[in-house]
Amino acid sequence: MDIRRLEVFCKVFELKSFTKAAEALSISQPTVSEHIRALEKALGERLIDRLGRAVIPTPAGKVFYRYALSIIQVLEEATQALGQFKGRLAGRLILGASTIPGTYILPRFIGTFKTEHPDIRFTLRISDTAEIVQEVLETNLEAGLVGSKWNDRRLLLEEVFADELVLAVHPEHRWARKRKIALEELVDEPFILREKGSGTRMVMNRIMEDQGLDPSRLPIVAEMGSTEAVRQGIRFRIGVSILSNQAVAEDLGQGSLVLVEINNVRFFRPLYLIQRKNRQITPLCQAFLAYLRVGVKQIEGFSV
Repeated sequence: MDIRRLEVFCKVFELKSFTKAAEALSISQPTVSEHIRALEKALGERLIDRLGRAVIPTPAGKVFYRYALSIIQVLEEATQALGQFKGRLAGRLILGASTIPGTYILPRFIGTFKTEHPDIRFTLRISDTAEIVQEVLETNLEAGLVGSKWNDRRLLLEEVFADELVLAVHPEHRWARKRKIALEELVDEPFILREKGSGTRMVMNRIMEDQGLDPSRLPIVAEMGSTEAVRQGIRFRIGVSILSNQAVAEDLGQGSLVLVEINNVRFFRPLYLIQRKNRQITPLCQAFLAYLRVGVKQIEGFSV
């Protein structure tokens, strides 16, 4: 059985869309459809129901998905084992990350690691913390890097970074001249908020509550699904926001955004490496995580 067809089927099953699966796999939508048709013909079972734009796995598809995923994972482990036997790292590594570590931290380590081990293929899925946690729990990801502590006994959490959230405003905002405000002043200013499930939002809310400010008092003018959208919202004067220093470091250096201190309040937050408890990760994943742990100590502005 063609392993590529299994990969395509799993992607359609996970994304519930032929179009999204095609984009994720960098192939055309007709090619995705042909792979699914060929697989269904070989198995003698319909795996996917196409109800207009909706894509729904059949009962047979739900059963087959678990085995298809296992076959793909076993093949990857075999490829990596043979690579180790030959004295090199090879194979595919699928990792997940929430927005900040996925956008501003992991790419640099993936790049340098791949330079040393060119036979590795990386897949990095970026989403909010809640989604990455779920993907790790379902074993779709070997490991993830997220911006908020998640209480689930099925997870192994390891603090590997310390990030800081900062209040950023437009350079012509009245606070830009003050450079320092009281926390209570935030309730008088239009505020841009990250979406529910965001690690940034969860940490910000927790620290505000610890300082005696109810986050529900913030005058929310926009709720945005990415740090980049929040950053642009500040630049276009929609409101102010609190977000990772890593996300606005370039803007602060260029003067297109201004950092404003909050009296006696610092928004430090750990970033956590998460794994599914009792899951044996592949040698390739073990090697990359060891590389990551060593490398992060050399990043300016971060601590362990």
